[in-house]
Amino acid sequence: MPVKHYFIYILTNFRNTTFYIGVTNSLERRIFEHRQESVEGFSKKYKLKKLVYFEEYLDVREAIIREKQLKNWHRAWKINLIRKANPEFKDLLEDAETSSA
Repeated sequence: MPVKHYFIYILTNFRNTTFYIGVTNSLERRIFEHRQESVEGFSKKYKLKKLVYFEEYLDVREAIIREKQLKNWHRAWKINLIRKANPEFKDLLEDAETSSA
């Protein structure tokens, strides 16, 4: 049986002013859905399409716990978390697509 992976992720807009935190079992698919604005809601309303942070988990419960934890963090804490891994707030999925081409 293949191992399942789960991700928590943070999206922002291209001005880095608003953040969305979510959990998924397919990061690329879920980011594609956000970018296509195929789901009504917060991320579509604020045009949050830039992936700036993610963490990978093997246990969906751990991923959900982490998602809830991050959603309760202060804005400054979220920004510091992102900056540690991605100081320039680059679009991580776009960079991955570019480097694999």
